[in-house]
Amino acid sequence: MVAIIADRLAVNDGLLNSENAALLRQSDPSLPLEELRRRYDEDGYLFLKQILPRDDVLAAREAYFSSLESTGVLKPGTNPREGIFDHAKRHEDYPGIGAGNIGGNGKPGGDRAAAFVDLALDAHYQDWYAEKFCNHSALYDFVSKFSDWGKNTLSLRRTLLRNNIPGSKPIGVHYDQIFLRHGDPTSVTAWVPMGDIKINGGGLIYLEDGDRIGVGMEEAFFVKAKEAGLTDEEARSAFNSNMMATGLLSEFPAEFAREHGRRWLVSAYEAGDVVLHKPHMIHASAINQDPDNVIRLATDLRFCDSSKPYDKRWMNYYRFHDGV
Repeated sequence: MVAIIADRLAVNDGLLNSENAALLRQSDPSLPLEELRRRYDEDGYLFLKQILPRDDVLAAREAYFSSLESTGVLKPGTNPREGIFDHAKRHEDYPGIGAGNIGGNGKPGGDRAAAFVDLALDAHYQDWYAEKFCNHSALYDFVSKFSDWGKNTLSLRRTLLRNNIPGSKPIGVHYDQIFLRHGDPTSVTAWVPMGDIKINGGGLIYLEDGDRIGVGMEEAFFVKAKEAGLTDEEARSAFNSNMMATGLLSEFPAEFAREHGRRWLVSAYEAGDVVLHKPHMIHASAINQDPDNVIRLATDLRFCDSSKPYDKRWMNYYRFHDGV
């Protein structure tokens, strides 16, 4: 694995450098499916380059920031498609949503942030996003073939469209099955950068060998739960209550990686890229330290095999306090 050296690539508890980080492996979507599946099984993720049309992704980015422009989040005189943060403003007034920003999946920010948060939530329901972008045929068709689910491939309606303002708190360490407990661990998450993200621009980072570590953590806990006489449902509830209130494994990625003797895998991303990852693949995000104050925008789209048990709570659109 190629080592990574980057200026100001940081997480909550320190810098990432050539000693504790390396590059994600890139994959061309045109490679044989057998090879792509092998990489996914081996790595726990599949970093697909330019699987979505770049113009479609940037059009969605522009629609998002145009809808939020009235809140003053953007630098005056800039194009919404650029998504440049007005550095004269407080990033606390423009919080991201979901994935541990606040316990119980509550509404983040105070009164000063209310207008921005309301519009950011409303973007989830707009046709340009919910109907067009989330159901883009290029991604759906690839997942249906890659997974071999075919017509049983179901796109889950609940998605997480998140901004990451420069200097704001990044997403902590977690894996997705923590939030998908009411179904089998067979879903596929597609993390979709909605714009170019520099390597220090707050993109997702994946723990080396993170899928096996995540599976191992669950298995160890459930063995103890069974030994204690808990039912499967009681064990699931006990596991979730053992997490942080936000559903995270840790707020400290550098420490977490050291404890497990692994590195964080990182990358810059381009509009059109997608990373598929497994339900137990451990990941987090870096701090957005983009030198040009570019806001990181991305979404999590999830797919499952509708012929098998899946978490039906995810067939409802995202909302605060939805119990997921």
